[in-house]
Amino acid sequence: MTTSSAQDVSGRLFLVVGRLSRSLRQAGAPGPGHGAISALATLSHYGQLRLGDLAAKEGVAAATMSRIVASLVESGYVRREADPVDRRAWLATVTDEGVRMISGVRSTRIHELDRRLERLPDDLKQALTAALPALEALISEEE
Repeated sequence: MTTSSAQDVSGRLFLVVGRLSRSLRQAGAPGPGHGAISALATLSHYGQLRLGDLAAKEGVAAATMSRIVASLVESGYVRREADPVDRRAWLATVTDEGVRMISGVRSTRIHELDRRLERLPDDLKQALTAALPALEALISEEE
């Protein structure tokens, strides 16, 4: 693959992944914003985290994460408590209501993606299935 065609693939992939992600985020009922949903999903995946660690995983400033977590606490999706090791730090944990919220969001988005996949011809479905290991490898370095 030439550099020009590699850049074309990278550009097209960047654009389509971004647009698909945004389109799926807009599907379903209104609720917490993208940053809050992302933080909830991260907490659900990793369990209890310090706010600073959560901010680092989300790639946002600590102050931004503090505001996001405050809104999630107010909504009942997250519980915040003092870190027993360092009383200056806070730990965030997803509540049962938060788990239900993130599960519902995932379900809605997966349902919407399923609906779109069903409209594709079989050859494109097979191409997407074949591409999944490569796409997963692109993000496995981050985790």
